[in-house]
Parts: sequence; structure tokens; C-alpha cells
Amino acid sequence: MTVTEWQRRIGLSLLAVVLLIAVYTLLYQWALLRFEGVGITVFESLQFVIEALTTAGFGGDTRFWNTAATNLLVVGMNLTGVLLVFLALPVVAVPLFQRALEDSPQQSTALTNHVIICSYNSRENVLLSELEAADVPYVIIDEDSETVLDLNSRGVEAICGDPEQEQTFEAANIAEAQALVSDVSDEENVSVILTARELREDLRIISVAENTQDAEYHRYAGADRVVRPRQALGRALAHRVTLPITEKLLDTVELSDNFEISELLVEDDSELVGQTLGELELQKQIGVTIIGVWSNGKFISAPGPDVRIDENTFLLVAGSHDALERVSSRTVSQKSSESDQVIVAGHGVVGQAAIEVFEDNGVSPTVIDLKDNEGVDITGDVENRETLSKAGIEDTRFVVLALDDDTSTMYATVAIEEYAPDTEVVTRTNNTENTAKLYRAGSEYVLALSTVTGRMLSSVLLEEEEVLTLETQFEIIRTNAPKLVGQTLEGAAVRGRTGAIVVAAERGDELLTNPGPDLRIQEDDRVIVTGSDDEINTFIQTFRWATALLMTTRITPV
Repeated sequence: MTVTEWQRRIGLSLLAVVLLIAVYTLLYQWALLRFEGVGITVFESLQFVIEALTTAGFGGDTRFWNTAATNLLVVGMNLTGVLLVFLALPVVAVPLFQRALEDSPQQSTALTNHVIICSYNSRENVLLSELEAADVPYVIIDEDSETVLDLNSRGVEAICGDPEQEQTFEAANIAEAQALVSDVSDEENVSVILTARELREDLRIISVAENTQDAEYHRYAGADRVVRPRQALGRALAHRVTLPITEKLLDTVELSDNFEISELLVEDDSELVGQTLGELELQKQIGVTIIGVWSNGKFISAPGPDVRIDENTFLLVAGSHDALERVSSRTVSQKSSESDQVIVAGHGVVGQAAIEVFEDNGVSPTVIDLKDNEGVDITGDVENRETLSKAGIEDTRFVVLALDDDTSTMYATVAIEEYAPDTEVVTRTNNTENTAKLYRAGSEYVLALSTVTGRMLSSVLLEEEEVLTLETQFEIIRTNAPKLVGQTLEGAAVRGRTGAIVVAAERGDELLTNPGPDLRIQEDDRVIVTGSDDEINTFIQTFRWATALLMTTRITPV
């Protein structure tokens, strides 16, 4: 029961008792006068009613009770008093004691050299995982006591308080904190930043903003860095669509002049579908290495020759830029398309960022939104078949669902798959746990806002120079690994213990690509590691000291 519900219940109970006493007081005064011919004052009547209901004792008026009506009234009062006692115990008294015995939400923390996070939502889950893997302490500030209680019960350091108040930051031990993350709302973030800056001029403050104007306000208020994950998410979704249309290799991680990494989506009916890696012989024919395969929600590191490529499989490929372009051309569907039409559903920050990428690459999407704003071509609900038909869904190759509600996104995905099964659906989701559901619903590509937000924030916190992130199904990091020094990759069983893959090693000015199992890591080496988010976190926990925190970077495509 929340505080508001508890207060409401107490108030209604007290009001009912007061009304009952008032009615009985007037009724008893009237009954004595009507049936017994005895007149008493309202205060004398009130005294008797209180004595009767509280069972505190009475007797002064018994000489007046000479009629059946009066006796029945007194009996009714006595029974009401007993009934109130029994009702008060389960309805008021017992919950009151239970609430008193409940653990109250944490109000302060003694952490030092920690990160303060304002406030808690699902977007922070990926960030928390990254910080825990790097052994960085953190405390969450949230105004909702139930949320804080839930976090405390799960062993998460969280305190209840208003992040716009100085006393809350003092309770969060801001004097000993290393950084602050403000992710409340665009307007509230300004107040949070100003409050924190008033207490600590030297504190690193990172905020989350939706648009350019809000980002400028956050910087003016005192934020050191501002990340815009919705914009990054929209651009990442558009890139997945632009590649098959333009047949240009867009996103690559450039590690040297002759060595890049890229994530490629194998489209339905491409020449790679149905073949095993052994049959394709991409290393022999083109000179690229398949580092990993993401299929059906699972990441396969260093896949063997028997791994079969299915439609909508993601390949993590390493090689020269020219070689990657050659592989990319083979992942595109061989179906001839009379139209490369694209529909973008949702004209918010994510949708607008996707539209910018399309227009930069010569693609003019049809925009659907519930509101008739400038830039919207069709006003309507994308879940409605009539709206889809009006947008020309039958001749559309790709639909980007940039909706801000996961339930609506799932429904729209199913509707599009049922109505236009040949149209490929690329979707955003707010929570990572809904990714598998959207793939099951028929999406060809899904990217979670919480994943993008968490990676962008952690990249700032774990590397002080600039935000470096890769908005893909894979995560790639460059880091030192003190616990690997002196060992070979095979001897340390990197893949077996963590699931992650070391794809290269930096040794001075030299980049050692495609390292074999006998590569021995030296003291000043920095390794390039890839895998799923969980696998990367396991690698960090296994092979890196906590003091190596600020030497890790999340690598960005160029």
C-alpha cells in the first residue's frame, strides 16, 4: 500500500467514526425525550455515546431506560462499539503495525568514489550492469519510496529523496562522489544539474537529453557531457535500412588502415542464406574473418564451419574496407524491388533522427504519426490497416517503427507482418526484455533504447575523453587486461571462460589482427574484445583490475 492510499484509508475511517458518533448522539437525545420523556443536553448525550462505543463503562442513565425502543437503541450502540473494535484491528490497527515493522527506504549512503544516478528507470539497467562489471560503486536517487524499497531488497544501493534538493545530494555523499548521471526529465535535469553544481564545482556531471535545445540548456546549467540516446537510436535504425537500399557500407569500426569491423544483416533471399560458413569460404575467397554470428537472439562467438546462415542473421565481420564491402554486397536480398519505399512510423526524436539519415542518403520516407505536424505525410495510427494501405504498405520495402510504446510496437509489427509479409520491419524498443518478443512478432532488426542509453553513459563514465559507442547487437571494447599479461589466449581460456573474443591487440604502434590461440599478452598491450553485453561484462570482471576503469573505451563506427 502506498503512502497516499494509507492516508486515504485512515481519513475515511476517521470520518466514518465521527459521523456515527454524531448520529448516535442526536438519536439518543431524541429517543430519551420521545420514549422516556427525559430531556438531556447534547453534551450529556455525547458522553453516553462515547462511553457506549468505547465500552469504557456507563450506568448513570439506566434509570431512564424503561421502554423497549430505548433498550434496543442502547443494545445497538453496544454492538456497534464491539463491531468497531473488530473492524479497526484488521482495517487500521494491523496494517498500521505492519507498516511500522516494514523496512523503510534507505535515506543515505556512505559510499565513496561512487557514481550518483538520478533517477531509476529501465534505461539504467544496462548502465548498472556495465558499472558493476567494472567494479564501480553507485547509488541511485529516486523520489518513489516503493521503487527504492524494491531496489534495496535486491541489494541495490538506492536512497529515497528529491534530486533537486541539496540535502538529498548531501545524503548521497556528493562530496566523495566521482560523477553524477542525471536522467530524470529534460526540464528536471536542469534543476538537478544546477543543484549538484552548487555543491560541487569539480564534479563530473553527465545528463541525458532528447533534442538539441535541451542539450544546450543542460550544458549551460553545468553538465560536462550530454548524451542523446534517442537520436543515436534513430540513426542506428536508419542505417540498417539504408545499407540494402544504397548498397553502401555505412558503419565500420576502423582499427587500422587495413583492418575494420562491421555488423552486417543477412537479408532474406540473399546469396548467403542457407549456406554454412564452411561452404562460403569467406576467408579464402574474400579475406574476411567471421568473428561472431547473432541468430535467434543468441550470440555465437568464433563460429565454426558448420554454422548455417539463416535469413535475418547478423554477422560480425573483420577485414579490409574493400573486403567488407564485397561481403556486404552478398548479404543484400537478390529479389528485384520495383520500389525502395520506406515508411517511418513515429515523428518523435527517434523518428526524426532516422528521417535525417534517409534524406542524407537520397531516400525520401513516408512519415506516419498520430499528430498532423510539419513533416508528417499521413496522420493516423500505424496499427490501423487503413492507415497502412494509405501509406502504400503493399509497395513498401522497409518500415521503421519509431514508436515510444513497446506494446504498440509489438501490435504494429504483427499487423504489418500479417498484412504485408514481404515488407521488412525495423523496430525500436524501450526495454531490452522486449527484444525477443519483437523478433518473434516478425521484426527483422530490433534495438533497445535502454541498450543505447546504457552504453553511451557507461562509455562516458569509463573513458573521460569522448563518448565512444557502437549501437549494434554486439559490443566492442578496447581495454587493457592486467590479468591476461604473460598468458596466451588459449592458456587463459578467454573464450571458454567469458564467451568473448579477442579480435586484435595493440602493441605500441602495431596492431596484431586475427590473433591466434598462441598470442601471449604483454604488459602494455591493449586488446580489442567483442561479444554480447553480458560476455563483455564477464571479460571485464575476469581479466581486468578495477583500477583499469578509465582505460577502457567503447569503440564507435566511422
